[in-house]
Amino acid sequence: MSTPEAALNRILHAVADPTRRRILQALKERGGCSIDKDVGLCASDIEVRVHLSQPTISHHMSILIKAGLVESKKLGQWMWYRRNEPALRDFARTLRENL
Repeated sequence: MSTPEAALNRILHAVADPTRRRILQALKERGGCSIDKDVGLCASDIEVRVHLSQPTISHHMSILIKAGLVESKKLGQWMWYRRNEPALRDFARTLRENL
């Protein structure tokens, strides 16, 4: 079972990395997904935007998913990712309230 402090530490670790912040920013884009989703991006779309290899993207996405900031879904051969907006809002509120 995860404590609120452990969850906050996972999120802070996730957003401390500049690459993961760039990924979160890229995921805000609407209509840019190559598999015709209105929100989110597939892994290859993220690769193009942050200029990193697929294995490196997978590593960063795993950390963002474990932190609860990103959701993923396998769609055929594609891995599709989107921001978890409620979790991001909760994180921002927690920071405002506690720091």
